[in-house]
Amino acid sequence: MHYFLIAGEASGDLHGAHLINSLRERDSEAHFTFLGGDKMAEAAGTSPVVHYRDMAFMGFSEVIRNLGKVRRNFGSAKRALRESKPDCLILIDYPSFNLKIARTAKKLGIPTYYFIAPKVWAWKKWRVKDIRRLTLRVLSILPFEPKFFEKYSIDATYVGNPSVAEVDADLARLSPRAEFLSRHRLRDRQLIALMPGSRVGEIRNNLPVMLAAVRQFPQYLPIIVKAPSLDSELYKQYGSGQIALIEEPSAVDILAHCRAALVTSGTATLECALCGIPQVVCYRANGSKIAYKIMSKVLSVRFVSLPNLIVDREIIPEQLLHLCTPDIVADTLHPLLRDTPQREAQLDGYRTMHEILGTKNAPNAAAEIIVADF
Repeated sequence: MHYFLIAGEASGDLHGAHLINSLRERDSEAHFTFLGGDKMAEAAGTSPVVHYRDMAFMGFSEVIRNLGKVRRNFGSAKRALRESKPDCLILIDYPSFNLKIARTAKKLGIPTYYFIAPKVWAWKKWRVKDIRRLTLRVLSILPFEPKFFEKYSIDATYVGNPSVAEVDADLARLSPRAEFLSRHRLRDRQLIALMPGSRVGEIRNNLPVMLAAVRQFPQYLPIIVKAPSLDSELYKQYGSGQIALIEEPSAVDILAHCRAALVTSGTATLECALCGIPQVVCYRANGSKIAYKIMSKVLSVRFVSLPNLIVDREIIPEQLLHLCTPDIVADTLHPLLRDTPQREAQLDGYRTMHEILGTKNAPNAAAEIIVADF
């Protein structure tokens, strides 16, 4: 079979690569066309139609500034879909782009699967209509999603969360702490990981706040987890200075050596939780109270971080918009750096989250469903 996959950012590239490997194990004649990154390229044995680093635009203003590139990306994806004539299209998150391509697939009679669906249960619920109309199945990675999609007559199956197996595998091959410190020329001190996101806008908004917060703990050594798609100079532009900028094959290879982390909401919050590293979620954006009030009205959920959503209670403190200031973030981080009830409560919440997620291998379960349909 011929599979066409689309991932628009680093986490999607990782999940897409594992799905490609699982499909190949079950389909000896599988071949692939995709939009994604280096990990998917390695798994597929071919280059992407468009690399995700040329697709990761955040927010309305960033899209407008890069409108020409956005249009070229759409054109390249649609052209590749028409020319390659795949047996199916597999979408990996990235809804603003992917749902538009799904319309083209629908016209061409190509069945579409959504692996890692848009978070329509949180906001932009109107996308549910597009998902119902354009997709054959949703292969869900969050245990509460099938119940939500069922209300809208969408065929959704929980296949497990891919981060569980990915993090377990990374932890199993983790290098010793002394080797990690030596490789990156770091002093032997307790580390605080800063994960300000994987897009330019996220770095611009969140990194300065994170840096200002950790300066209040000079006894700890902050390190910045570099996004693979971004240039090192970008971090310097937003104040990284002499702070070490660390890149490893997986963020887990870094997080597991840290005492705590400051994390912009996203897949990174889940990776951090699965590693057992206490964290504070930082999401600055424009930092206004008005935006906070608007967001609280627009969102259909109480939380923005995945661990909190999965457990359905606050186990991770979330400092959002005008609450995301250096002093507030530092005050929230402080008890997590020591052996305190707050730290233990977060770790206990992580254990509950892990139990809820279960042990299914998501790429394998998703691949079995897709291959069985043909």
